[in-house]
Amino acid sequence: MFGAFRPSPISMGGLLWKNPWRMSSSRKFRVRERLRNVDEVISTIRSSGVQCHSLDRLSLLPTEAEMEARDKYTTFSRKGKDFRKSVHKVPKFTRLTMRTNPRGF
Repeated sequence: MFGAFRPSPISMGGLLWKNPWRMSSSRKFRVRERLRNVDEVISTIRSSGVQCHSLDRLSLLPTEAEMEARDKYTTFSRKGKDFRKSVHKVPKFTRLTMRTNPRGF
C-alpha cells in the first residue's frame, strides 16, 4: 500500500473531482449576490455618464430582481436534459454573463 507501487487516485476509481449535482443554498446566495454586484457596477458606470456600445448592451439585460429563479441558477445547454444545465456545471460561470437564453427556453 505504501511505497513505490501505492495506488493513485485514478487507479483506485471513483470520482476524482467532487462536484455536487445540485447547488447548495449558500452557493445560490453567492450567485444572487454576484448578480447584484454586477447590477450595481453597471448602474454606477451608467450614472457617471460613460457612453459605450457594451454598456448599452448590458443595460438591456434584466436585473437580478427581474430574473426568474430558473434563469439565475440554470443556463441553456443544447446537450443537457430539457435543454437546461445548472450554472455551477458550466466552466467559469462566475466570469460569464448568462442572463438571457434563446427564445422558448
